[in-house]
Amino acid sequence: MKYIFVTGGVVSSLGKGLTAAALGALLEMRGLTVRIQKFDPYLNVDPGTMSPFQHGEVYVLEDGAETDLDLGHYERFTSGKLSRLNSLSSGQVYESVIQKERRGDYLGKTVQVIPHVTNEIKERIYAGGKDVDILITEIGGTTGDIEGLPFLEAMRQFALEAGPKDVIFIHVTLVPYVAAAGELKTKPTQQSVAKLREIGIQPDVLVCRTERPLDPDMRAKLSMFCNVRPSAVIECRDVAHSIYELPLALQEEGLDQLVIDLFGLKNPPAKKNIWKEIVQRILTPRHEVTIGVVGKYIELQDAYKSVYESITHAGIANHCKIHVRRIDAEDLEKKEGPALLRGLDGILVPGGFGDRGTEGKIAAAKYAREHKVPYYGLCLGLQIAVIEFARNVLKLKGANSTEFDPAPMHAVINMMEEQKKVADKGATMRLGSYECALTPGTLAARAYGVSMVRERHRHRYEVNNAYVGEMQRAGFIVSGVNPRRNLVEVMELKGHPWYLGTQAHPEFQSKPNRAHPLFAAFVAAAIKHREGGKAAGRKGGK
Repeated sequence: MKYIFVTGGVVSSLGKGLTAAALGALLEMRGLTVRIQKFDPYLNVDPGTMSPFQHGEVYVLEDGAETDLDLGHYERFTSGKLSRLNSLSSGQVYESVIQKERRGDYLGKTVQVIPHVTNEIKERIYAGGKDVDILITEIGGTTGDIEGLPFLEAMRQFALEAGPKDVIFIHVTLVPYVAAAGELKTKPTQQSVAKLREIGIQPDVLVCRTERPLDPDMRAKLSMFCNVRPSAVIECRDVAHSIYELPLALQEEGLDQLVIDLFGLKNPPAKKNIWKEIVQRILTPRHEVTIGVVGKYIELQDAYKSVYESITHAGIANHCKIHVRRIDAEDLEKKEGPALLRGLDGILVPGGFGDRGTEGKIAAAKYAREHKVPYYGLCLGLQIAVIEFARNVLKLKGANSTEFDPAPMHAVINMMEEQKKVADKGATMRLGSYECALTPGTLAARAYGVSMVRERHRHRYEVNNAYVGEMQRAGFIVSGVNPRRNLVEVMELKGHPWYLGTQAHPEFQSKPNRAHPLFAAFVAAAIKHREGGKAAGRKGGK
């Protein structure tokens, strides 16, 4: 069993998660089984109750764990499915330690950061890496942050226990370019490594985020002052087109071979490089479409991270370049709002909570239905489509969700019975993987190609079964249900080229080399819509 710890220095948001994920992808290509986990120093138990403005999207795992968005990178770049054992926060650590103290598990001893907190962290390392060859652990935050010190101390202790040939420390750091001086500066990296060494950790590898190439002299300087070999100074510049170029960039720098050598392993490079094929498809598309994503956190890239990545995957699967037009749902509530939807080849409404922007999302669903534009609703996006259909097709005045109106005239979306008595907000929704039985001959069944699937969920509200019969008679049919609880999972509109909503979050299971079937089918419908429109235009011109 081998262990890699990834730390970060100088500033946050350097790409530790992507570095860990890309390295995992490279090691998997060499025939090694890899798992990646994230340790976050914040005191929240998990990101489930945190605003997307604070922390980006909440990524849901198969077992229902609400986690950091970096776990999405881990699952997209590698083949293994993660569990709650692969996500740990300071809040979880201290909660567990205090519970043990209250039960008397420490036999009256004084409970301290060392050894009780650090032992708790080390136990999670052992638990998170069972049955794999290599466990990669990313430490959130920046070296020197006070809340991260117990994690770094636990890493130091763990390395001492495991032995020198079984642990590698990779430090992701910034080598900034100072325009006034006209040169790259190594001092921030030197100081960050010095801080690590004060704690007792000597990095084995430096991954240097930089705008300019690192020349041999610069690498030699970093090597000398940071006490790493010159070959272990890895240049990491922004990739040109897609994050899926990162494994190739790090491979070109020799990172995977360096790790193999440091561990004393003999795994040769793979004969076939799937990342070259993925990037090739991105760079040489046959089609081009514009997809509108209508949301309430639209100005924040990370709020819908998995949705955007899944759209990219669907583009790869369809040999298609996708232009994403981000549309603030509140802008659609203005008089001139619908003009923002013109020229789109597909409209996607992602999940979300709260009533802000709801009417704008309903307007987007109405536009897609009336103008025969492919529509794809995720979680709230399905509920929005149901509300729109109830109001404008069934003519149910005041139709709404009880999330937005506690006592609507027609509660076409309502809270699950078991949710009505829930007081705590954290980890109390319908979370994780649930079965969905598909109706033969529907868009959903044709996309999946099977009769039963499992998808991940994160919500409290469901389609009200009391209105389902009326909707189906009017053409909005149920094409997927949860067989155990008779809950609506997928609905689609008959007589429309492609109009589908799912109660699940399929974006959490899409990968660049295996696009999610619903995303792939949605993009295929968008291509057909665009190219059909061009053909109609040519006929009109004649």
